[in-house]
Amino acid sequence: MAECFSAVNKNFQILSNKDCIAIFSWRSHGNMSLVYGDTCGSIASRSDFLTPAGIKYQDLVCAKQTHSNNIYFVNKNDSGKGALFYDSSIEDTDALVTNLKSVPLAIFTADCLPVSLYDPKNNAIGLVHASWRSSQADITAKTVMFMQDKFNTSPEDLRVNFGPAIRACCFQVGDEFRDIFPGSLISREKNSYLDLTGVNRQQLLDSGVNDINISDSGLCTYCNENDFFSFRREGKSCGRMMSVLMLK
Repeated sequence: MAECFSAVNKNFQILSNKDCIAIFSWRSHGNMSLVYGDTCGSIASRSDFLTPAGIKYQDLVCAKQTHSNNIYFVNKNDSGKGALFYDSSIEDTDALVTNLKSVPLAIFTADCLPVSLYDPKNNAIGLVHASWRSSQADITAKTVMFMQDKFNTSPEDLRVNFGPAIRACCFQVGDEFRDIFPGSLISREKNSYLDLTGVNRQQLLDSGVNDINISDSGLCTYCNENDFFSFRREGKSCGRMMSVLMLK
């Protein structure tokens, strides 16, 4: 288990060490989105969820996620973008990286895979919204490359965690996906299922990340109806979970 993501508090779902903190919400924490699902209590839900972790919800840096492979370097002027108003979120972005302390990065998911990356040597982090489309465009591999260029990150030093996402047990897709993700489909009862986590794990391994430094929550958002929102199960009106990564 990777050192940054070694301790799990079952009641709070927090993974951390002395230098960084990574946390993801569950359905019981409420809808975290300001644009999808019932958003009436979303700000209060963010506050209730993050305050006990010592994270200021007003400082969240959020993006308008578009299933792209666009990566954004978060600087000190970006603190609070998307925290209180969706329109202030960073445009057209699906991965955020920074080396600033006390600047919490956030992404929102309801089946897509949240990927947290931590470079303990250069004290830098990256947070990825890996949908199948962004995964097709190699967003996780490109985030590793971005961190190499920006922070001099060595891939073998990275500590990575996969949060809750739809898993191969439930992610049924059409046969056209065989050409999109060769080798990443599982056949079962004449149907095809995509291993989205496996796709992103392979991107990391191909980038030079050590397998021993990749940890996985193992949680399926579709299977666990009481625990997570799922776009595939509930449709466009479903809420969103939030994953947050911050350097202390």
